[in-house]
Amino acid sequence: MPALWHSHEEKQRSAASAEFDHALTREVLRTELVRVRALIATAACLLVIFWTVDLMAPEALNHIWRGQFRPSYLNVILAPFILFELWVHAMLRRHLKLDRDVPVIRRYLGALIETSLPTIALAVHIQNMGEVQALGFVMPFAYFIFIILSTLRLDFWLSTFTGFVAAAELLAMAMFYHPLATTGPKPDITYHGARSLIILISGILAGAVGVQLRRQFAASIRAATARDRVTNLFGQHVSPQVVERLLAEGAEAASDIRRVAVMFVDFRSFTAGARSRSPQEVVERLDGAFAVLVEILDRHGGIVNKFLGDGFLALFGVPFETAEAAQHAVAAAREMLVAMDGINMADSWKLRIGIGIHFGEVVAGNIGSPRRKEYTVIGDTVNFAARLESLNKEFNSQLLISAAVRDALDQDGCDAVSLGEVAIKGYDRPMAVWQLG
Repeated sequence: MPALWHSHEEKQRSAASAEFDHALTREVLRTELVRVRALIATAACLLVIFWTVDLMAPEALNHIWRGQFRPSYLNVILAPFILFELWVHAMLRRHLKLDRDVPVIRRYLGALIETSLPTIALAVHIQNMGEVQALGFVMPFAYFIFIILSTLRLDFWLSTFTGFVAAAELLAMAMFYHPLATTGPKPDITYHGARSLIILISGILAGAVGVQLRRQFAASIRAATARDRVTNLFGQHVSPQVVERLLAEGAEAASDIRRVAVMFVDFRSFTAGARSRSPQEVVERLDGAFAVLVEILDRHGGIVNKFLGDGFLALFGVPFETAEAAQHAVAAAREMLVAMDGINMADSWKLRIGIGIHFGEVVAGNIGSPRRKEYTVIGDTVNFAARLESLNKEFNSQLLISAAVRDALDQDGCDAVSLGEVAIKGYDRPMAVWQLG
């Protein structure tokens, strides 16, 4: 048995890890999409600006390019780049839709192609402006666009690789590709090396920022995953206080025997009243009442384990044990009845609830299939609480409790009225039932 239990725990941890990796991969792909969109928007804006200036004031561009500007430069450099990024964007969306990550080699190849764009542009500038003018012009600064946006890859090594490619290509252009400066002095390797070093350092720093962003994403995903696990495990509603405590102490779901107070709540004749109303009216009325009742349960330490159509199952004493589970359940039930009177005063559709509470031992734990488990309770205590609630129809009452709850109340239950030994369906002998006003 211990071996099987440990195997089950390992499978749970493996499933949680796979779920986390899947969520993180999707977040990384989404940030990649943001980065690609930023590059497309930047290139498109530059293309529009250059074409507009060329049409309205061509002398300005000719002045900047020393009379060597050609509109074809834009088509040769920016247009293919935009098409490439559009293809990358489509590929990323496809991987996101298929829940698949992009292969590592493809990421590095994409970074190499993208970062080489300023190098191609710089080569064109050197050919037309001269080495000194081109290297002192704006194009070397374009590398920083790709380095800054590389932080959205959330990958230290990819950002560092982007910085390395930019630094290496800039240094190579300065040292070896200078056809118009062959008769002049040799390029200063120290000067150009220092510039490339700054670009490389920028890539490393961008990678560090990306790693920090990735850690924050991971922390957010872990927190969200933990909260989802708590909510999925302990029912459809768990109060914020219970969630915080479970996250702090750990949401252990091992099955064990607990003494809990089980409460069943049901709206009387709700189905009959719903027949004459629209589905939207029915849902709004039910949601409004549930919101008030669940808030009361929260304040008294109860949790809604299941919503059962026009009713619900609430538990007191799980997932955290309490010595006064029965008292909390009765206090919540009393307040719920008062609250329903207030709700009915403000609405023409009067709702009447029936509540049954029993206190005793249950088996509490994580129950269900391997794919979908839920924290719940099973046992005769649960069945008897459900029978108690249904007896409200017979006695035209609203709050019935068992003898075990009455004994646990002491002075708080002094107004309990005994209904005697009542025959209950499914039980061989009559059981003591008490009514609270």
